Amino acid sequence: MSAALNQFCAWDPRYWQILTLGALLTYGLGVLGFDQPIDCVAATIAAGLATQIAFTWWLGLSRFDPLSPLITSLSLCILLRASGPQWMALAAVVAMASKFLIRVDGKHVFNPSNLAIAAMLIASGEAWISPAQWGSQAWGGFLFACLAGLVLSRARRADIALAFLGAFASLVFLRATYLGDPWAIPVKQLQSGALLLFAFFMISDPKATPDRRSTRIVFAVTVAVLAFTLQFGFYKPDGLMYALVLASPLVPLLDRWHPVVPAERFQWSRPTV
Repeated sequence: MSAALNQFCAWDPRYWQILTLGALLTYGLGVLGFDQPIDCVAATIAAGLATQIAFTWWLGLSRFDPLSPLITSLSLCILLRASGPQWMALAAVVAMASKFLIRVDGKHVFNPSNLAIAAMLIASGEAWISPAQWGSQAWGGFLFACLAGLVLSRARRADIALAFLGAFASLVFLRATYLGDPWAIPVKQLQSGALLLFAFFMISDPKATPDRRSTRIVFAVTVAVLAFTLQFGFYKPDGLMYALVLASPLVPLLDRWHPVVPAERFQWSRPTV
């Protein structure tokens, strides 16, 4: 029994992320009524896997890894909306290509889904984010699922997720206090499934965050300040996505400023690009 449990817990951590994201997408489509057509879901996943296959062949990698494109594609299906499946497929291609093409010191610089979402919002005019799709009633369930996914994934990135949420929430509450708003307003502003997914599955990507805990905290606070400024200072409702894209080039600099030995750098249990 104990051997079976140990083997179960020894799964590649990304399986837990796929299970969590798949459950959230299924719940969103079936219960919350996400305006995400099934053909867009299929196109996103197919394009993500196809791009991974293409780069695996082009770079002569020893094996095809389906886990990364599945995580990225599911994240895109949950967060991004587009006028047609071709645009969702394009987002998946951009996301997966960026993982292979934009790299520094053996790490991809940007979270793939974050970069693709920001690029589609800026460049295409055919994509958007639906912040009202979550509903505050489902927020508690999303929080539980995200926390469970982070713990089960064993990615050791709870520090950056919690630091970001703490910093961002503090700024939102300070703004409400300064304006004299009741605290019900910032509480409502923080009850967002998109915010939770961003914190627990995007900014906490272990392959696109600083290697050392102290610099991860610095990075998390920087993203929180940028996101707050864009959302409430420049009235950009998608400020979270833009903030992470703008801050991500700092990661290689932070890693070089305060490096760790190679053995301490994060690796999935099954090495992947």
